Amino acid sequence: MDRAAHVIACVVGADTSVSFTEVVEQTGLSRSTASRLLQALERNALLDRDPDGRYRGGAMFTQFAARFDRVDSLSAAAGSTLQRLSEETGEASHLAVPSGGKVVQVAQIDSTYLLGSGNWVDIDVPPHCSALGKVLYAFDAIPLPTGRLERRATRTLTTRSALLADLEEIRESGFAVAHDELEDGLDALAAPIAGPGGGVIAAVGISGPTLRLEPDHARLGALLVREAETLSRSLQRQVPPLLTDR
Repeated sequence: MDRAAHVIACVVGADTSVSFTEVVEQTGLSRSTASRLLQALERNALLDRDPDGRYRGGAMFTQFAARFDRVDSLSAAAGSTLQRLSEETGEASHLAVPSGGKVVQVAQIDSTYLLGSGNWVDIDVPPHCSALGKVLYAFDAIPLPTGRLERRATRTLTTRSALLADLEEIRESGFAVAHDELEDGLDALAAPIAGPGGGVIAAVGISGPTLRLEPDHARLGALLVREAETLSRSLQRQVPPLLTDR
């Protein structure tokens, strides 16, 4: 592992593509070992070889960089949407994307209230008890869970049948509600963001104390749907597309 990492660092850290001889000289490896490692790294898309036999970073690094470039671009595009939601509701506003079957929150504007939800960016939250997660489930952005679901609060949905029924309601209304499902006393709502191809690529939402949000679910849900549709239209007008659908 250490020798392979040394080879990767040698190639990826270089300003230009690197020859086999340069790899051997810079790593101090024998020619046979360097050849074996380079072949394995190329097979696994960590390195790529030019037609002239020189090595550079492979598709794995390109995909990694592209993914985070897309997230950064989406976060920037959604900035005004999150700001408007925060100003209109006073609650924390959130942007989340699907990643590896999970929900990753990538941007947030904090609540203007003293009593509000915390910062959820990069916090791992079970999708079945998250409004953002349920939106991504409902519109096939992440695969549905199997088996019994973890109970996190009083109203957490713990069976697949209950979750499927909720997802059908989300598709009909256009927004999701998580009412005392992640934590007692915490409510959240979310709506889907569609990319250039029409598929859902993200979700936008708000969260705050149940005592403030519960009486106003219908109005807040409609607000989220309007804002999400506006952002989706903006993304779909961009050429070349800002994001692909997956």
